[in-house]
Amino acid sequence: MTTATGPETSWPRRVPVSAAVRQSVTFAWRSILQIKHKPAELLDLSVQPVMFTLLFTYVFGGAIGGTPHDYLQFALGGLIVQNALFLSIYAAIGLSADLKQGLFDRFRSLPIARGAPLAGRVLADVVRQLWSLIVLLIVGVVLGFRLTTGLASLLGAFAVLTMFTVAFAWLPVWLGVLARDPEKVQVFGFVVVLPLTFTSNALVPLDTMPPWLRSWVSVNPVTQVNDTLRALLSGGPVGGPLTATVLWSAAFAAVFGTFSVRALRSRV
Repeated sequence: MTTATGPETSWPRRVPVSAAVRQSVTFAWRSILQIKHKPAELLDLSVQPVMFTLLFTYVFGGAIGGTPHDYLQFALGGLIVQNALFLSIYAAIGLSADLKQGLFDRFRSLPIARGAPLAGRVLADVVRQLWSLIVLLIVGVVLGFRLTTGLASLLGAFAVLTMFTVAFAWLPVWLGVLARDPEKVQVFGFVVVLPLTFTSNALVPLDTMPPWLRSWVSVNPVTQVNDTLRALLSGGPVGGPLTATVLWSAAFAAVFGTFSVRALRSRV
């Protein structure tokens, strides 16, 4: 007589890569469809970037950049990156809500890759961020921003931002898996993202900061992405900041992607 001792359901040991990719895309589509049922989310994706652009350009732009137009030419790249990092927190909040409601216990009974629900969240987050990027560029051009490079550089800016946000999103995802409450994810997320963005050169030039702060700002990953986007949108050296952005992206994906999957494994 034999007795079953293992769990009734569990994640499969191995899933083919092609199947894992398809499953991740399916989960991404599920997350995107939520906008259909919560149209206010699309409003947040559109209104927030416009509000920040208007606020910084016309309230602070004259004091920081001399004129709002000059400041916008400098700051739009940083505003795009800042907005993308803020949006990544909302993806983590949604993930935490799914975990709290037991949805991942249901996923565990399905023959899917362990990381597919997490990867789907990250992919859906990229779609949301690309939407906000397009909105920001349109608003920037209307306000006077001028793209001084070309179409290839513009597409390169899209690619760089996508690469970095996909990699960085694993950090909020990890927080979303660890936190037991979506409200805590919001608090923890802003505790991480706010210092990263405001101690970069997203909104003010590096040479206006005290010397003790410049050493950190110079290596801050957000500074590297800001400089890359500025170079691709307005001209300037691309090689150095792009190389640093690629290295930071690889580090974020490797470290926090691994942490996220391990945290999910221990929680469900």
